[in-house]
Amino acid sequence: MKLEIPSFPNAAPIPGKFAFCAPADEGHVTFAPNISPRLRWSGVPPDARSLAVVMVDNDVPSVPDDVNQEGRTVPHDLERAAFYHWALVDIPPDLTEIPEGADSEGVTPRGKAPGATAYGVRGVNDYTGWFAGDEEMGGTYAGYDGPCPPWNDERIHNYHFTLYALDVPTLGLSGGFGGAEVLAAMRGHLLDASTWTGTYTLNPSLR
Repeated sequence: MKLEIPSFPNAAPIPGKFAFCAPADEGHVTFAPNISPRLRWSGVPPDARSLAVVMVDNDVPSVPDDVNQEGRTVPHDLERAAFYHWALVDIPPDLTEIPEGADSEGVTPRGKAPGATAYGVRGVNDYTGWFAGDEEMGGTYAGYDGPCPPWNDERIHNYHFTLYALDVPTLGLSGGFGGAEVLAAMRGHLLDASTWTGTYTLNPSLR
């Protein structure tokens, strides 16, 4: 099975149109177009009964003390954690792509709703926790929301898009499930997987 994202080469920078945040002349960052990229794939196992997509950034600072703080940087060697940007399950196995913009066409303050779409069942991404308590942005963020790493991080972030072929028609997930719950639910049901990786940074010294 092979997953591709035609808009950028594997292991290359993600174009800003697919990001949640972009560099700004004042205030360091601003909202970006936040368009979900086109995913296409081939070679799905004939016995697959559903597909799933998970996008994760494993380079997120485990300690937030220095994140986006003036006069400080997030050290390159700081321990890192996972941040899930997209969880889509119960994708029909006869689909061969998800079109550009199908799961996001901009930054949606307070987020998008989880649940069934034409391409599968949307889970919740980790912007839900990031914006918790924010009067303007707080809410449930489901579907795709793109990169927005700390603008003062010494590390370039890697974003892994993985397509999974599964031997069950549904993972039985609903409501506020996220990427971690998807990975747990698919244990024992995985037939094949394929990953495409993009990089992104808002640190002007790394761009």
